[in-house]
Amino acid sequence: MVTRRDSIWKSLDWVTICVYLILIVFGWFSVCGASYDYGDRDFWDFSTRAGKQLVWIICSFGLGFVLLMLEDDIYDMFAYLIYIALAILLVVTIFIAPDTKGSRSWLVMGPVSLQPAEFAKFATALALAKYMNSYSFTMKNWKNILMMVFLILFPMILIILQRETGSALVYIAFFLVLYREGMPGVVLFSGVCAVVYFVVGIRFDQVFIADTPTPIGEFAVLSMVLLSAAGMVWVYKKKWEPVRNILLVTIGVLLIAYFISEYVIPFNLVWVQWGLCVLVVGYLIFLSLSERHLSYFLIGMFAIGSIGFLYSSDYFFNKVLEPHQQIRIKVVLGMEEDLAGAGYNVNQSKIAIGSGGLTGKGFLNGTQTKLKYVPEQDTDFIFCTVGEEEGFIGSTAVLLLFLILILRLIAVAERQPSTFGRVYGYSVVSIFLFHLFINVGMVLGLTPVIGIPLPFFSYGGSSLWGFTILLFIFLRIDAGRKKRLSAF
Repeated sequence: MVTRRDSIWKSLDWVTICVYLILIVFGWFSVCGASYDYGDRDFWDFSTRAGKQLVWIICSFGLGFVLLMLEDDIYDMFAYLIYIALAILLVVTIFIAPDTKGSRSWLVMGPVSLQPAEFAKFATALALAKYMNSYSFTMKNWKNILMMVFLILFPMILIILQRETGSALVYIAFFLVLYREGMPGVVLFSGVCAVVYFVVGIRFDQVFIADTPTPIGEFAVLSMVLLSAAGMVWVYKKKWEPVRNILLVTIGVLLIAYFISEYVIPFNLVWVQWGLCVLVVGYLIFLSLSERHLSYFLIGMFAIGSIGFLYSSDYFFNKVLEPHQQIRIKVVLGMEEDLAGAGYNVNQSKIAIGSGGLTGKGFLNGTQTKLKYVPEQDTDFIFCTVGEEEGFIGSTAVLLLFLILILRLIAVAERQPSTFGRVYGYSVVSIFLFHLFINVGMVLGLTPVIGIPLPFFSYGGSSLWGFTILLFIFLRIDAGRKKRLSAF
């Protein structure tokens, strides 16, 4: 007779579990290497970071076991309750958490400190999966879309209020799930445009065209808005005449204005672009009314929203972000070097990774990490320890393990018979992807330093527990798929 427990163990995705265990082991050795002091090899001492991480790992195994023993229906049944409970905990954290390096995101309970933001990820994933699994749900309903956006942005805003911007940005990854489930491509396009507008607008804000008083950043973004409007008209309406009119007027007027500004009277070409934007939006609204097609109106609203985003992002960057956050972004964009300040971490991390060469210096033999040249080297910058001690080969092996994990999770998500399981699975994939891309990117100087951990490697119980819960809930949901398939 096969018991329920036996059936669970047979239904588990052991490939994912094996990769998880390998990453956990590699992560612990990395913490040992990053926190090691010369002459101190007692990694089992629970007063050291290596010893404490071992405790977190053992607790994670116990936590994963408990999650697997629960009925998979529980996660669907109590999804909203878990979401509300974590949201309340996030609110409470704002008021009672001590100030830690400028943020109020850690709850201190005796010798243990926990970060609720790490646990809110799986709560948000569950709530989003449950909502999208509801009978009346459809991506074509704007009320449904607004509700999904609320479920994602609400914890994100609460975490921002804790002054933990890095953890809050992780929630952007959930929008990849929405795209997988049929969200219109224009939403993803809007997100890409927002990133491009922000980078170009900030990076070239103080660079001017030739001898004119026209900032390249503002000019380039407004030009992209006008060209995007023409492109969207062609994509959605397939009519050449309005596209031709927008392009001819835009390019012709800008060329004339440039020659006047360059050779007659210098003036800011952005003023002309404002007029062109008003003209193009008015033209699109006219086409919408005359042809009775909503698409033209929506394209016009997209152009207005793009312009609003350009100037609001400038205000956000200069007035809302803290000076140290501004410098981090400027360093990544190449606007400042600041090797002794905000760029110090990244510069030292590059040196550590580069010094590892092909095969690395060996376990506990890294000089940059042992001499503590890299700040936060056992948390946010732990990948530099991998690069220095294990070299290019070791770093590649770690990245390949993460690739295997992500590809396996995608395969498991695709085989789910229910929308709940699939959406939750892709939420797990998106969160892992975001953490991996941003963490490794900031260590290599490719992304801003926003302070998010590398899954299973960075020191700390909150992140390790958070990722373990996120993963093992999905494994339990997948293990119960045969029961759900028999129900159809």
